[in-house]
Parts: sequence; structure tokens; C-alpha cells
Amino acid sequence: MSSVSEQLTEKELLEAACGGDEDAFRRLVEPHRAELHAHCYRMLGSVHDAEDALQEALLRAWRGLCGFNRRSRLRRWLYRIATNTCLDAVARRPKRVLPIDYGPPVDPEARQAGEPLAETAWMEPYPDEIIGIDEGYAAPEARYEQREAVELAFVAALQHLPPRQRAVLILREVLGFSAKEVSQTLGTTVASVNSALQRARKGLDERLPEKSQQATLRSLGDARARELVREFIDAFEQGDVDAIVALLADDARFTMPPYTEWYRGREAVADSWLMPGGPPPRLRYVPTRANGQLAVGAYQLDEEQNRFVPIALDVLTLRDEQIVEITAFRTPKVFGPFGLPAQLAA
Repeated sequence: MSSVSEQLTEKELLEAACGGDEDAFRRLVEPHRAELHAHCYRMLGSVHDAEDALQEALLRAWRGLCGFNRRSRLRRWLYRIATNTCLDAVARRPKRVLPIDYGPPVDPEARQAGEPLAETAWMEPYPDEIIGIDEGYAAPEARYEQREAVELAFVAALQHLPPRQRAVLILREVLGFSAKEVSQTLGTTVASVNSALQRARKGLDERLPEKSQQATLRSLGDARARELVREFIDAFEQGDVDAIVALLADDARFTMPPYTEWYRGREAVADSWLMPGGPPPRLRYVPTRANGQLAVGAYQLDEEQNRFVPIALDVLTLRDEQIVEITAFRTPKVFGPFGLPAQLAA
């Protein structure tokens, strides 16, 4: 069937899928899967929650396909289902946050990390390059770039918006849907959509930095960005604390989900759990990308196994050529979606 379905029009695929052809349905939705996954992540702040929501949304679409109004656009219909699936999911669980949203920074004298909170409390990093998020804007009417809208600061700010405001802002400002289309998606009025958008814009603008990571990385250029990552890796693998500190901005922050503690200021970060302990070589790093940002997979030597094993995914936030924030997701299970090795040879 696959060789035949390659040549079918969308109308013919719809008819085949409505008749129970699962391969035709897959052909219909596959071109939209990556962007729908990103949409669910923006709504929910978690890769795993996004995957669950996307699977539920596609199941709803499969079950409701025969009732699809073919005068509408399939993409818009899928977004309607995905958005409402995410709103249902949000209603069943608390919002996900980062440590800086959970409480104040720790006392610089306190190095001991407390007990980690449940993983369901925290945002998760997003493998945008592997999933396949496009560069640029989703539509001419969009206000934010597609990769800008998965940056940690952006998604964290979204989680503080009421769910329907969050949905309105993403649909209007990230995806470029019209107010009428959004009102139809959410079952409300255009006036309500416009009002929610104004409130959402205010809430988002209060939390976002002046310059996005996409703009920062463009101003640096690919060569300098790679050089900064190499300097970061070399400093950590050599255990050179002075070199690490030199890379940090004066007001740098270090957070380490699932731990609530976080550190603010270069001196506090220098005295935090970020800094390597013991003589090198005890750490290894593999460059990657997460949330449209520079990132590295961190591995620590397991002497019993004589292997380097995953300990954290470090997402770097830059201001000009300095690191202003390191978010170390200390949950090795996040390595899988990034295609990072399960271990490294010693």
C-alpha cells in the first residue's frame, strides 16, 4: 500500500483513512508530526508529556477523521485537536518549572544539595534539531521564530501563563493563526482571543530576556559558538576552575533540576556543585543542541565499570560571548531523545 499511497492526493488519502487504512492516515499526519510535537512541548514543558499528548491527539484524530470537514485545512484541524488535548493534560497536573521559579537562590556557603523533587515538577530539555524544527517563522503573521519559541526562557515563561492564554499566544504569535482561527480552535469569541492575547503578551514580556538565544547565536556566528563550546569542554575535562569561571558572566546562574537549589553570581557558581571534583580525567563531554541553544552531554567516570556514564545534560544560555546560565538537567534518561551515547569508553 505504501507505494500506492505515495501517489495519492490528500483527498484520496482522507477517503482511504476514513475507510480504515492506517497507512493512509500515517501518510496524512506524518508531515505535521514534528511541528505538532513542538506545539505540545510549548504547551506542557516536557518532552515526555508532549509525546503522550501527541499520541492521544493522533488517536482522537484517527477516531474523528470521518467527521473532518474537508473544506477546512487538515493542519488547522490537527492543531485544534492537539491544543485541546494539551489543555486537558494541563488540567490534570501541576505546571512544570525551573528551579529559579521554585524559590530564591541558595546561600553561597551551602554546597550540599537537598533532596530532589519528583521529575514531574520540572521542565525538560527539548531535542529540537533531532525532531526537526525548522528555522525562521512558521507564518508571516508570527511574532516569534520557531526555534526561539522552544528556548528554555521562552517555554519557562509560557508555563506561568494561564493555560488558555498560553494556547492563544502560541497559536497567534508562534504559529501565526488568525484570531478567528484561534477562536474556532478554542470554542470562544474573537474578542476573547484578542483580550487573552494582550494579557499573555504582557505576562510573557515580563519574563523574557531582551535578546533571544537565536539572535545571540547569529551575532556570534557558528565558528565562535563552536569555539565557546570547546573552551567549556576543555575547562571541565581538565578540571580548570579558573578557566570555567572566566567563561561566566558576573551574574551567571546555575540550576540543576531535579534539585531545587540554584546559584546566582559568578562567585556562588564557582562554589557550587557545577565545579568538577577530584583530579582529571573524571569528566567527558559531547556537544549537542537543546531548545535551540548550545548544550553538552556530561559523563562521569565510573571506576567499577571503567566507563564514562551520563550524569547531566547542560544547556547553555549566552549573553554575547559569556555564559549567563547553565541548566544542568541531572536526569540521564533525557539523553535518549538527543541521540547521545549511553556511555563512553575510558
